[in-house]
Amino acid sequence: MRWLNDVPLPNPNPNSLPGSATFQGLVNAVTWFALMACLVAVIIGAVTWAFGSSSTNAAAASKGQKTVAGGIIGAVIIGASSILINFFYHLGFTLSH
Repeated sequence: MRWLNDVPLPNPNPNSLPGSATFQGLVNAVTWFALMACLVAVIIGAVTWAFGSSSTNAAAASKGQKTVAGGIIGAVIIGASSILINFFYHLGFTLSH
């Protein structure tokens, strides 16, 4: 496996690519829209849950609970995505050395 020693290790540098600032701005905008969608899901789910509970409509209350949970889980995944990507990227380096 001597040939593995000749493979250069990746060194990501966002400043070395043209348009990387624009791409980072696009990623930030998509992240913002996704977080706003999670917020809307939590608000709509909470309202549905409240109306379902107050009108003894178990199906609506359950749907509202699931919508609130989905919005919260979505926000957690969005927030943790860069941490998870960096963790697994660095884990790959420890596996190759």
